Amino acid sequence: GRTEVDWEKLRETVRKAVRFLDDVIEVNRYPIPEIERMTRGNRKIGLGVMGFAEMLIRLGLSYDSDDAVDLAERVMRVIAEEALATSAELAEERGVFPNWKGSVHEARNRRVRNATLTAIAPTGTISIIAETSASIEPLFALAYRRTHVLGGQTLYEVNPLFLEYVERYGLKVDEVLEAVLAQGRLRDIAHIPEELKRLFVTALEIPPDRHLQIQAAFQRAVDNSVSKTINMPEEATVEDVARAYWRAWELGLKGITIYRYGSKSAQVLELGLDEEAHHYDHASRCDPEECRV
Repeated sequence: GRTEVDWEKLRETVRKAVRFLDDVIEVNRYPIPEIERMTRGNRKIGLGVMGFAEMLIRLGLSYDSDDAVDLAERVMRVIAEEALATSAELAEERGVFPNWKGSVHEARNRRVRNATLTAIAPTGTISIIAETSASIEPLFALAYRRTHVLGGQTLYEVNPLFLEYVERYGLKVDEVLEAVLAQGRLRDIAHIPEELKRLFVTALEIPPDRHLQIQAAFQRAVDNSVSKTINMPEEATVEDVARAYWRAWELGLKGITIYRYGSKSAQVLELGLDEEAHHYDHASRCDPEECRV
């Protein structure tokens, strides 16, 4: 059957997560009294998401699509609404956060247990444990080298969801993997169905403005900030970066991180073995009409 979002399950999960995070404030150990006083006084929590890119693939949506932007906002609004309702329930059960008086919540006559409720964290490590895509990021690559900064160990990783779809489409796994390990992406590989290329679009293939639209869709329903990397190809210019910063400001983002591929002498994630794989064409840059200075 058709894959759909289980909205009621999402709401139920949010309710449990908010209560869990509020409990963590109680049982946590704090390094100094000042941190404990501020944490307990405001009771801020930051419920977020990970696995967004893989959810889109399961739903048959491309990350680089208007439908993905619309779904991003809908998902986050459901999370935010349910989190707020649960925090209000907790306020009735346990009382409002100690610094409630004088806060924006008092001004709105809104009794809640937590000063803030939502945030989008990078989830770089915990997403590996959960075996899903990080945060709201697109897939970095379908196959890549991961270098451990401290130990210097290099691991070659292939996206397991991609392998699942390769088998589902009846393709020869060994042949596809050999090509992907060289390129890191599908766009230039012959005999790959267009549907797979559409679904498994990678970070450097997505225009900066689409990255920003996705981030803005989440930000509109998040009361803290959103961690999101705007990936740019190695040949990106200062003007490309400037356009992206201005566009982020126009969209009302609280923060923006841009990473130009290869700009650091050592980077944690590297694309496939082909040295030319990370030189993407100008389609991955901002449209001057959309990302204007």
